[in-house]
Amino acid sequence: MLKKISTEQLRVGMYIDSFCGSWMDHPFWRTRFVVRHPQDVELAQRSAVRELWIDTSRGADVAPSVTVLEQAHTPEQAQASVLRELARAREVAPVSTADEITRAALLCKRAGAAVQSMLTEARMGRAISQDVARQVAEDIADSVTRNTGALISLARLKTTDDYSYMHSVAVCALMVALARQLGMPEEEARAAGLAGLLHDLGKTDLPPEVLNKPGKLTEEEFELVRQHPELGHQRLLQAQVSDLATLDVCLHHHERLDGTGYPKRLDASNISQMARMGAVCDIYDAVTSDRPYKAGWDPSMALARMSGWVDSHLDRQVFQAFVRTLGIYPIGSLVRLSSDKLAVVVDQSASLLKPIVKTVLSTRTNERLVPELIDLSAPHCRHRIVGREDPEQWKIGGLDEVWSGIARR
Repeated sequence: MLKKISTEQLRVGMYIDSFCGSWMDHPFWRTRFVVRHPQDVELAQRSAVRELWIDTSRGADVAPSVTVLEQAHTPEQAQASVLRELARAREVAPVSTADEITRAALLCKRAGAAVQSMLTEARMGRAISQDVARQVAEDIADSVTRNTGALISLARLKTTDDYSYMHSVAVCALMVALARQLGMPEEEARAAGLAGLLHDLGKTDLPPEVLNKPGKLTEEEFELVRQHPELGHQRLLQAQVSDLATLDVCLHHHERLDGTGYPKRLDASNISQMARMGAVCDIYDAVTSDRPYKAGWDPSMALARMSGWVDSHLDRQVFQAFVRTLGIYPIGSLVRLSSDKLAVVVDQSASLLKPIVKTVLSTRTNERLVPELIDLSAPHCRHRIVGREDPEQWKIGGLDEVWSGIARR
């Protein structure tokens, strides 16, 4: 029997089946476990979650005098109740990038920690928690619904130390946004997000010294890396993940249209649209992120270089939709204006070619400027973009703080 109780009624020995609230509102990355320590009781009671479900067949029951809020015969019934409550509380009304940034920053931090915990559990031979993965993917999808660019841009600001799990968060958000741009139904868009979150699960089976190697991989090391899609696919099956999109993207996101990809060397006729989406999102986040062996590319320059891989590696229609999703000049891109000023893109506008920017440097004097916010799409705006610029060439520090307002770690 499953019983819904107040968090204040939680005791050591009870088996928590699920929390009645967002995974961000409590300190545990797992949702199903036996409460073995008084500290866990205190953490749950101090959290924002006020109710939870316990499974009395797997742990202690409440006292006979305790009033139970609700009962269920199966975990699926309890989970359905939780999901109904979460759906009613979901906030998806559109907001500006500036308004979503702070919320997205907290979500990035918590989502990254949840993914890190899932990967750690996987390395220890334990199955991943599908419930946690779905909740993380749902909240990321909600953030992308409120504002497409905020979380996607923040997730790019990962360090080399947290790349392995923040990459999953970023690809999840990119997949949701891309699916919507392609006109997929909302259910498919959210399935794409879960697929993005779990696409690199197989890397948990690779040696850290290979994944984080600062130099070029040997052929033997690269052969190990090429195994991660199949290793991840096996782990998903072991965890009884049945979502077809998740299984497909995990196994096939490194396939290429010309048949040179891995692990199956599939050609274009055998690669699904979801896997093609996974390829674009995976590559974009990888090349724009700082890694032990290279600095990340500027977002707009990454899109320009990726355009050269269309038709051989990447699907043209999917890539074009991806560009429309992020903008020709994605948030964080450094551009040169017709006024001989360099500016960083802080938001998109109705025009792909005319984003909203903040000025940062005068190319005439090579001096930093007090940032000026300019909407290039505004009527009578005298500024226009004349080209992309490489931040490394200009050695301008703090560009990410300019557009995000958040100090870089």
